[in-house]
Amino acid sequence: MKSIKISIPSLIENIKIVESFIDNAKVKYKINDDIYGNIMISVTECVSNAIIHGNKENPQKQVDLILEFHEDQIKFIVEDQGEGYDYHHLKDPTAPENLEKAGGRGVFLMKHLCDELLFEENGSKTTLTFYLN
Repeated sequence: MKSIKISIPSLIENIKIVESFIDNAKVKYKINDDIYGNIMISVTECVSNAIIHGNKENPQKQVDLILEFHEDQIKFIVEDQGEGYDYHHLKDPTAPENLEKAGGRGVFLMKHLCDELLFEENGSKTTLTFYLN
């Protein structure tokens, strides 16, 4: 297993650092286009949540992003310095009463775009797994 880690201050404009990190990983690990889009959407959404909801956009707090490259899968681990949240009771963004609301779709998107989604440490650590074949 190979792994790379970056840490970014909790500023939303740092999402572009994450996008570059994913682009570099695509080239380095020859990630095919089919899963590249899913990775880009899921991981940037997860890091955005960590910055906005986890660390409350406090630039003194870091978001760590670790990429683990395994033989048959690639994992992205996102960890913030927040308190976590109740990820067991999220509102369904596809329910009619929630369709008009802004936000609330991030975890829903991640669940549908990843092959595995794991929350740890009360929700302040998220592992997104993508199968390579």
